[in-house]
Amino acid sequence: MKSTALHHISIPVADVERSRGFYVTVLGLTEIERPPFPFPGAWFTFGDGQLHLIGDPDDPTYRDGKGVDPGDVHLAVRVASFRGALEHLEAQGYSAEADADDPHAMIVRPQAITGYPQIYIVDPDGHMIELNAERLD
Repeated sequence: MKSTALHHISIPVADVERSRGFYVTVLGLTEIERPPFPFPGAWFTFGDGQLHLIGDPDDPTYRDGKGVDPGDVHLAVRVASFRGALEHLEAQGYSAEADADDPHAMIVRPQAITGYPQIYIVDPDGHMIELNAERLD
């Protein structure tokens, strides 16, 4: 078997509308049509793949009570501009000065050991998200 691409990532969410707002407003994803499943959710384009939000799952896995932690399970989003992403997040109320458990906390690493700049935030359900750019601008 040869895998050729990542098709989608599915994550559980407690409130589909709240999460929809986050992924559209904060991450700038575009919602796409979703099959008529018997449970709530939303689908988005995500690069060449998709992000699927699953509402009200029976036994969800959340990061409840955990703050921003780059070493935890996360998804990474490549952005066109590190500075543009940082300015956008700050305009949305995110701050590198906030406590790690604040829902608007972010970790900013312009000179990350990875060789590309990174910003870490959490979504409304505590899922870790890394935003990174090809280079520091």
